[in-house]
This record gives sequence, structure tokens and C-alpha cells, in this order.
Amino acid sequence: MKLYVGNDWAEEHHDIALLDEEGRLLATRRLPEGVAGITTLHELIGQHTRHSEEPPQVVVGIETDRGPWVQALLAAGYLVYAVNPMSVARYRERHVTSGAKSDPADARVLADLVRTDAHRHRPIAGDTELAEAIKVLARSHQSLCWMRGQQANQLRSTLREFYPAALAAFDELTHPDALAVLAIAPTPAQGKRLTRAQITAALRRGGRRRYLSQRTEEIHAALRSEHLEQPPLVADAFGAGVTALVGVLTASIQATARLEQELEASFGRHPAAELIRSQPGLGTVLGARVLAEFGDDPARYADAKARKNYAGTSPITKASGQSHIVLARYKTNKRLRDALRQQAFSALTTSPGARTFYDAHRAAGDGHDKALRALANRLVGILHGCLKNHTNYDEHTAWAHRTATADPTAA
Repeated sequence: MKLYVGNDWAEEHHDIALLDEEGRLLATRRLPEGVAGITTLHELIGQHTRHSEEPPQVVVGIETDRGPWVQALLAAGYLVYAVNPMSVARYRERHVTSGAKSDPADARVLADLVRTDAHRHRPIAGDTELAEAIKVLARSHQSLCWMRGQQANQLRSTLREFYPAALAAFDELTHPDALAVLAIAPTPAQGKRLTRAQITAALRRGGRRRYLSQRTEEIHAALRSEHLEQPPLVADAFGAGVTALVGVLTASIQATARLEQELEASFGRHPAAELIRSQPGLGTVLGARVLAEFGDDPARYADAKARKNYAGTSPITKASGQSHIVLARYKTNKRLRDALRQQAFSALTTSPGARTFYDAHRAAGDGHDKALRALANRLVGILHGCLKNHTNYDEHTAWAHRTATADPTAA
């Protein structure tokens, strides 16, 4: 016996719809979030399966793949499909052309979707507890890095308004030198009054140990250079904002460093860590992000193409009549796409095979982004092969066949 459950979730409640194998509606219910709600769901399912001679298979459709509620569904032994909301929206249009929408109706749509089209969707992977922990740490670390970039851009934008001398003194505003000096001189007037001794002391507090005198002179000269200025009262107001942003950036950098240590420790304990770190362009942080987003369920991806499609590195084709267009995928896992792009860029300087592959695409007329996507796609295929065969990356094995194809005389 099979029972199909549609679960339209919200922050405080869940709308549930139960269907049998013929699509008949057995029950609908709105359940509260938490232990009470999941207990009631189990009881509701039990009421409709207690007469089954064999253990029933419960298939659940829901629009998320994480959270305590989803973990409780998996722990109960249910087969859970995390369906993309865009797919649900298109499926809803198959049944309702008027545009009407409600949470109970969406629950029934989800139940019907997994009843008829489950084979077109991917069930939630059975990742290990360690892989889930690495995912939490990797995503938190990546979010902090993105947030730090936004804060640095905001600081740069503020300094451009009234303090161009600071931008001349510091190329990288997240560098300890910049944060240490801006903390004691957030306005142009204060920057001009800084002595060499004060600058040196600030650089020491920031952690600099080498080239102190040289860097002090460069900063001293830059802060005293002539620039257009705002009125004193306006500059002081901007300075208060700079002080706040410097404080936030400093705290963010420190938090990111602590989180990175936790991430490195957890990733180092994973059995696949050495294999992933052997891939060109992947260190500890990027390797942890790649593992986190791909997961470690060995049965999740049927082949290398499935992994590439999930990664979003493989192109999509739109063909109709005489029209045939190949486009990049943009509806994909942005965290994974970002990590794989960074891997491909780093691999250009660490892998001769990757560099040759990239150069061949550029020579064929591809732009930098397109060639980098193609390289990332190839590297995902290599990673899949290594994971499937439980072998570390080997430069010759990964690229020898392409070298031979390009040059028939190559060994």
C-alpha cells in the first residue's frame, strides 16, 4: 500500500493532504509546527494504514529540504521529495487555470505531484550526520563572507562621499591595516592629524609585523594628500557611520575566522575530505562547500551528467523547428555554483590540463565566463569519477585522453 502526503509548510503550521494510490482524497488537516504537529501527522497516517498487511510506503511532497520537520519525516522512514516551488506552481496550473491559490489546495497539489510525477523529481538524499553538520557550517561561513563583502562595499561607498584619502591609502578595506587606522581616524581631519607613531601603533594592533616603517610612510602621505572635502559637521556625521561600519566589519571578520576553524575541523573528519582536497582548485573551505552542497549519499546521482545538472554547470538546450539555442543554467544552487566557479578559476594555475582545456575554449571563441563554466563542468565530471571509484585526483588520468585527441603524437 502507498500513501501520498502533500505538505504545504509555513512558519507556524503545515497544511496536509492525504491521497491513496488512485488519487482519492483521504484526509486534509492543518497541523501546528513542532512535536505536537508531527505526532498528529503520524497518527493520521496510521489511521489510514493500520489495515495494511505489509508495511505501507508513505511518500511526502514538500517545498523544502531542511529543518526539524523534514528531519522528523525522514526519521519516520517516509520517502520525502523536496519539490522546487516553481515546479509546484507550474503543476498547479495543470489543475487550476483561474489562478486561484490556497494552502490546503497546494497541499493536495503536492500530494498529487508525488503520486504521478515522483519519478521526475529527486528524493531528499540520505546524507550522513557529519555531512549535514558540514553543510550548516559551510553555508554559515559562506553567508558571512558574502555579508562581509556587502559591508566592505558599503564602507567604500561611504568613504567615497567624504574621505577619498582613505581610499588612496587602502586598496582593501577589509585588511587589518585599513580597519585599524580607520578605527582611530574615521574622518579626513583626524587622518591628517595622525602622527607616524600613532599609525605604527595602529598597524601593530592590526597584526602587522613586517615593513612597518614603509607602510607607515605610505599611509601617512596618503592621508595628508589634498582632496575635496565635505563641511566639518557633515564629515563628522559620515565619520560616525564609518566607525559603526568598521566595528561591524571587524566583528564579522573575527566571527568568520572562528567559524572557518570549526569548518576545517569538521571537514577534516569526513572520509571523503582527502579525495576532495586532491581535486585541482579545491582547498579546505571550497572543498567543504562542494561536499556540503553535493552531499555524501553515494546513490544520489545516477551518473556524472546528473551531478553536472544539479551543479548547474551543464548547459541547457532550447530547440524548436529550425531554432537551436544553447544557454547557461541560471536556476540552480547558487552556493554550489559560486564554489565551483572559484574552483575552476583556481585550477587554471594549479592544473596544466585545466589550463589547456580553458585555453582551447578561449581559442574557439568562448568568452571568459563561458570557458570557465565549461571547465567547471568538466571538473564536476572528474570529481564524480573519483568519488565513484574512491580514488584521488590524478592529472594524467584526468586529462591524458584529451591531450591524445588534440595531439595524435602525444603519448
